[in-house]
Amino acid sequence: MPHADHEVLIQRSPADVFDFLANGLNNPLWRTGVSHVRLASGTAGVVGAVYSQKMAGPGGRTIDGDYRITESEPGVRLRFEVVAGPARPTGSFTLSGHDAGTSVAFSLDLEPKGFMKLMGPMITKTMKSEVAQLDNLKRVLEEGR
Repeated sequence: MPHADHEVLIQRSPADVFDFLANGLNNPLWRTGVSHVRLASGTAGVVGAVYSQKMAGPGGRTIDGDYRITESEPGVRLRFEVVAGPARPTGSFTLSGHDAGTSVAFSLDLEPKGFMKLMGPMITKTMKSEVAQLDNLKRVLEEGR
């Protein structure tokens, strides 16, 4: 099963980091592949909220990357599942407060089916690139957007 994770320390409070992450409209500010996002249904940052995203895909094509929030524990954890697009990983952000700020761990997991099982190494590489964008999140939040 493809898996990727990455962790950073952000010099902001867990509440600040969580609020930024829970509002999917912020994704284009730190995730370079997201070209457009909108709240498709539900309440921003609340379990059941669905965000519709357009993302850069293979060969310069635009692909869907819609996702639904499946768990929301303010300041602690945010989980989601991708509900549209060629790959449908589940992901989580886990936050813990420290004197120096907030430790943020981002992980993605995918249970490939059918033909996608053959693409495991390529999927893992893409997922590793995605979680590494936490470095962008750190920069954006520490610079005050």
